[in-house]
Amino acid sequence: MSAADADALLIDRVKRGDVRAFEMLVVKYQRRIERLIGRMVRDTDLVQDIAQETFIRAYRAIPQFRGESAFYTWLYRIAVNTAKKALVELKRDPLVTEAALSSREDDEEPSRVENELSDGETPDALLASKEIAATVNAAIEALSEDLRQAITLREIEGLSYEEIATVMNCPIGTVRSRIFRAREAIAERLRPLLDTREGERW
Repeated sequence: MSAADADALLIDRVKRGDVRAFEMLVVKYQRRIERLIGRMVRDTDLVQDIAQETFIRAYRAIPQFRGESAFYTWLYRIAVNTAKKALVELKRDPLVTEAALSSREDDEEPSRVENELSDGETPDALLASKEIAATVNAAIEALSEDLRQAITLREIEGLSYEEIATVMNCPIGTVRSRIFRAREAIAERLRPLLDTREGERW
């Protein structure tokens, strides 16, 4: 049975009042949703709250889910809208924003690239890898919200262009353009490190 078929069975059970079936969907997608929100919201303390609100909204809206897209694509769209709403509220509250900035500095986790280096790496290679990882992370952070969201959904979450278009509620051509521009911006930051020529990416 495919993941989509398994989701469809659980969704059918949820629509018939089976709360346990929805809990299974939460378990299945919680980490992915939290990763997505974490890329949009800088305050790590808020990620779980926004994820919880996402699932509450999804539970309330699931009777209207028609299966026209994959369940997780539909869920991602709810997560994106919920996170955007939280970002608007953050901007209205400078105390929360200040707390978000300080918690970001205190709790910065090493990137996945740094964590996956093997024991056999030389000190020079280790330093270069850390520098590249830091440069990529900084480049992504510096992107506008729409470019950062598009590249995150594509490169980190592995969604197709069609799925991203559904999540971001825009034409697929716009998705392609945003991902291209995001990759170009990241490549521009990496070029001095990788010594790539103009027009090349990594």
